[in-house]
Amino acid sequence: MSRLLSIVLAAATVLGAVPAFAAPLVVAPEGVWRNPKDSVHIALKPCNGQICGYVIWASPKAEAAAQKGGTPKLVGAQLLRGFVVDDAGVGRGKVFVPDLNATFGGSAQLIDARTLRARGCLFANVICKTQIWTRIDTPA
Repeated sequence: MSRLLSIVLAAATVLGAVPAFAAPLVVAPEGVWRNPKDSVHIALKPCNGQICGYVIWASPKAEAAAQKGGTPKLVGAQLLRGFVVDDAGVGRGKVFVPDLNATFGGSAQLIDARTLRARGCLFANVICKTQIWTRIDTPA
């Protein structure tokens, strides 16, 4: 369950919910981001006026966990879809969790040009987790 929740938060962290006092988005979130364990790298990019995220690299352990959950290939999988950033800089959208083969709501917010705080919950604000993701490319 912890691994599964980590993936939910990892994806949610890519564009997640944070407290209302967080600074508004000042840098575009598009780019390549790594999760806290550096086991998954996601490319965030625009898609139809929203932000989507695709896995571009995964460790063998992350690939195996996804396969065990019913996702045959983690690299290339779309984990984030339909994220829209509001005026406060909080992005909200859908997060696909490969370990569970399920989709949940998630949110994310840039803390600074290289740091993203993401939050995901398995159910309405129950069993939630927050992760800090790090940009691994050069911000635009």
